[in-house]
Order: sequence, then structure tokens, then C-alpha cells
Amino acid sequence: MKRPLVIFFLAVLTALFVGASGRPAPSHWVATWTSMPQLTEPGNLPPAPFTGTDRVLDNASVRETAQVTVGGPRIRLRFSNAFGGAPLPLTAVSVGRPVSGAAGVSAIVPGSVLPVTFHGKPSTTVPQGAQVVSDPLPFPVRSLENIAVTAYLAHGQASTSITSHPGSRTTSYLLSGNHVSDLELPGATPVDHWYFLSGIEVLSPASAVAVIGDSISDGRGSTTNGNDRWPNVLASRLHGVAVVNEAAGGNRVLQDGLGPNVLARLDRDLLSTSGVSWAIVFEGVNDIGTATPAAAPDVAAQLIDAYDQILTRAHAQDIRVYGATITPFGGNTAYDDPAREEARQQVNAWIRQPGHFDALLDFDKVARDPAAPARLLPAYDVGDHLHLNPAGYQALGSSVPVSLFRNDW
Repeated sequence: MKRPLVIFFLAVLTALFVGASGRPAPSHWVATWTSMPQLTEPGNLPPAPFTGTDRVLDNASVRETAQVTVGGPRIRLRFSNAFGGAPLPLTAVSVGRPVSGAAGVSAIVPGSVLPVTFHGKPSTTVPQGAQVVSDPLPFPVRSLENIAVTAYLAHGQASTSITSHPGSRTTSYLLSGNHVSDLELPGATPVDHWYFLSGIEVLSPASAVAVIGDSISDGRGSTTNGNDRWPNVLASRLHGVAVVNEAAGGNRVLQDGLGPNVLARLDRDLLSTSGVSWAIVFEGVNDIGTATPAAAPDVAAQLIDAYDQILTRAHAQDIRVYGATITPFGGNTAYDDPAREEARQQVNAWIRQPGHFDALLDFDKVARDPAAPARLLPAYDVGDHLHLNPAGYQALGSSVPVSLFRNDW
């Protein structure tokens, strides 16, 4: 037998032996939930008495729930002070399991509370512009499980510029005093925002897909505490793949809006997120919709250039990037205009063209009304002719081929 054939058969036998050994893939830290950090607008700051003249959450606790997308035996938490006007002192933090496993509840299952440490210490201070990662916690989680995180700030954060994710579509709870170990929070103030908590990582062999998007991915029009955004729908269909939502209402690709523009936040929200192998880019409607009609053609060209930049930077980190077409906005009071619609069509034509993105997700085709392609299908329209309702998000999340998320490319 010739030497090349011998090498070939030995390689085949080796692969078969390793495959038959049943040895699991090595585990690593992978993001299983994220919230895109933003500067908190005045209307989304904690309500009185939790926001004072010069600080927030003075001697107060915040309890918030988050749904992980893949499970594992250990987790660790990320807290962000990206936009804080002062250091963020976290006096005490805990994790627990919410009653009934539900999102947006304040009560915790007895016996489930575990203190969180940072380099072996019960407290930490996050510098301005920074984030902090907790110690690994022996807190096993299952795929699609909700967990509760409670943080106590003994002296608050000494600024009214703080980091949050206003569009949580999930209820959190504020209460004066230290309640990180309490099972119930009687009299707590409910708020539909996440504060400070920006990520949960899990020890797992899984990989993650990061969704880079705006309010349509952030879930405007979805059910509060329902976890029925389209990325949640996708997560429920994938097995062994985490889905992390790096979207925010009002976000844009080219210019700052609510949160930094995509090109500015790409390193933080995609390239530095643990365990990401894929990205879905579904953003650009706000760039087109806020452009003057005369500027719309130039914005379309700039968006295409920006997508190419995203591809270049992600491919350098071996991240495959899937492009989603921009969904219709015909009939929307602020965005509807013939020049803007033409720009949307121009951008979508580029996204659809083979050889650009690594795969196409034609959300425009899924969501549009066949009888009026510039408009959303009425059954999917939440009412503003821009955002989708839960049925529309179900359709988007169900349209994504699960075969795109394999590690055997």
C-alpha cells in the first residue's frame, strides 16, 4: 500500500476511535445571557426614592431575573459600569432561583440563594468604564432556566449617570436596605429595566450566537416577562448553542442613538463576548428611518460599507456572520417615505447577494405583507407598522435554519 493511502487510513481510524471513545468536548466559559449596556436616560432611572440629587440606589437592593439559554454546572456574572459617572460599589450580591422558575418575579425558592464573590471577597467596586466578572459559582443551571440576581449597594453609586438596559421587557424590584438573602421582597418597587447586570456565563462545551440589533431584536412589542422576543424563540429551537441578545431600542449602525453605534460597540458586544462562534446582524432600520429623504441613498451606501466592516472584523476572530434583511416600515408615522423605502430595498438587495454575508436570513420576506410588500403583514404588526407582535417574533425566530449553527464547517 502506498504511503499516502496508509496515512489516510490511519487518519480515518484515529477519527473513528476518538469519536467512539465518547469523550465529551472540553468545557469553557460561554455567554449564556447578555444585556447590552447603555447610558440610562433620565426617564429610566430608578424612581424616587431610589434616585437622589447626586446618587442612585443609596442603601438599596435590586433584584432582577434573566433567562439563560444553555446550561452547565457553574456560572459567573458580569456587571458593567460602562457609562457610570462614578465607580460602582457592589456591597453584596447573590443568585437564586425564582419561585415557579418564572421571569420577573420577586420571590426566591427557599434554599436556593448563593452568595456571589469577587476574588474570594463578598464585595467589589467596578471602576468607571469597566466591567467586573464574578468568581465561578457552583450554581447549576438548565437551558432556558430563569435565575434571580440580587445586588445591594450600601452607599449607592455616586452619580446619576449609570449603566442599565432599559428595554428589559422583564420586571426587576427595588427595595431599601440589604435584601440579598431575603426570599421575599414585600413592598418592593417594580421597574421594567435591568440595572448593572450585563452578562451571565456558563461553563459548557457550547458555543454562542450573538444577535446585533435594535428594538425589533430587543423585543419591543413582545410580552413583558414572557421571554417571547425572536432571539428567545431561536434559543428554544437550538440545542447546545447559546443565544445572547446584544440589541437595544433606538440603536443604529452608523451613528449613536440609544446606546453607541454598532461599529463603536462591536468589540465589546461581539468580539469580546465569551464563546461566540456566530453573529446575526439585524440592524439598519433606524439609520434609514432617521435619515432625511435626501440623505437616504447615502445612508444606504454607508450601511453597506459598515456591514463589510463588521464582516471583516468578525471573520478575523473566526466568527461567521449571518445577515438579516431589514423588515418593512411602510405606514410608520416617522419612517415611511418613498426615498427611505428605496434605501431599504437597496440595502436588502446587497444583503441577499451571495458572497457577502456567510448566510442570509430573509426576515423581510418572512414579515412583509405579500399584498403590500412595503408593509408588515397585519397579523404580525404590533400596531406602529414597525415593530412586531409575539406572533411576528415567533415567525422570525422559527424561520432561522438551525443547521447554520454547527461547529463542523
